[in-house]
Amino acid sequence: MTSKCNLCPRKCGADRTSSVGFCGSGNNLKVARAALHHWEEPCISGTRGSGTIFFCGCNLKCVYCQNIEISRGSAGVEISIERLANIFLRLQREGAHNINLVTPTHFVIQIAEALRLVGDERTIPIVYNCGGYETKEGLDVIADYADIYLTDMKYADDELAKRYSAAPDYYNTASSALKIMIEHTGNPTFDKDGIMQSGVIVRHLVLPSYRREGAELLKRLKTEFGTDSFVLSLMSQYTPNGRLEDYPEINRRITTFEYNYVTQTALELGFKTVYTQERSSAKSEYTPPFDLSGIFE
Repeated sequence: MTSKCNLCPRKCGADRTSSVGFCGSGNNLKVARAALHHWEEPCISGTRGSGTIFFCGCNLKCVYCQNIEISRGSAGVEISIERLANIFLRLQREGAHNINLVTPTHFVIQIAEALRLVGDERTIPIVYNCGGYETKEGLDVIADYADIYLTDMKYADDELAKRYSAAPDYYNTASSALKIMIEHTGNPTFDKDGIMQSGVIVRHLVLPSYRREGAELLKRLKTEFGTDSFVLSLMSQYTPNGRLEDYPEINRRITTFEYNYVTQTALELGFKTVYTQERSSAKSEYTPPFDLSGIFE
């Protein structure tokens, strides 16, 4: 699948055994951080943290990306599949509530192999934490291992998706992937402490200037998926990344009014579980240092 790569909707056809694909990645795993992370949704981070592994590269080209140093930069280091398997078990020993795979799409084959190596030694859920731009073929690879899908739904508007993420087919593609995720996991389940054990979380990052588009996205999600088949997480942590001179309409933080407009829409639509953030969440802790922490321990 990577010698003529078709893992993601780009289907760029790159031979990643000798070059890189649209995602900027070859065949070798590249990771920037592997550590307990306390800044996910409460049902993921809990009290002990989520065992989070940040993979380098991305199949989206979001101009506002806050992790741009790993999504398109030079940060990170190549590791073996065996090293990744060891990282899974170390994070579990450290008390992680789950193993959280951040931007795993283009490495899903290698990740599945690492999880196969771990086998029954793993006793905590796997979180597949993606941008939503997925294929059935890629999701099939991880289906036997993923317990929780933490997926973005960025846009309902194709023109916005094209302008900001170079993905004009984003909504149809991401909603098709969401359908597969929900069918795979069923409705969300939690343990006695409120920690998610299975199910889907849909994240929407509210963008400046686009509160109405955010509200329209929620309406479409309700129409297609109802209000209780996933947990909804509305994020206010948008922070300009210093590269948005050509996009003045999003070259600022969101206002309280914009964020409240979207969250109020979610409540009016009757979504059963909605996570919201304080606007103060737009701070450095949500973008951890990609300093190779935890990779070689």
